[in-house]
Amino acid sequence: MDTWSIADLQKISQADDLHISPFREDGVTYGTPTWIWSVVAGDSLYVRAYYGQNSRWYQAAIRQKAGRITVAGMTKEVTFEPVEGQINDLIDDAYRAKYKGSPYLNSMISTRARSATVMVVPRENKS
Repeated sequence: MDTWSIADLQKISQADDLHISPFREDGVTYGTPTWIWSVVAGDSLYVRAYYGQNSRWYQAAIRQKAGRITVAGMTKEVTFEPVEGQINDLIDDAYRAKYKGSPYLNSMISTRARSATVMVVPRENKS
């Protein structure tokens, strides 16, 4: 599995409870769940680090490239892919639409947060 189902994306896009847990250094143990804002743009799920590339969860996600998320009553094994370029404009628009009126919105579409944008991709659970 490397794409989200339409049903899952709809649930995630409406939820405001995404917790991200990149793997720890051992590549097996999940990190402490961190609540973050998430948006859906096109057929992909994106998250950003409020504090930019200095955020612990972001550094772990980029280093380990995998972990899990919990959102909308679901727990999913995922991989993390850094995002750069013009797609960030669409992601900004998604943040504006979902979080309009929030005093934190400007920070989440700032250069600092944009530099720490991650695409979250579902992966098969290892049994």
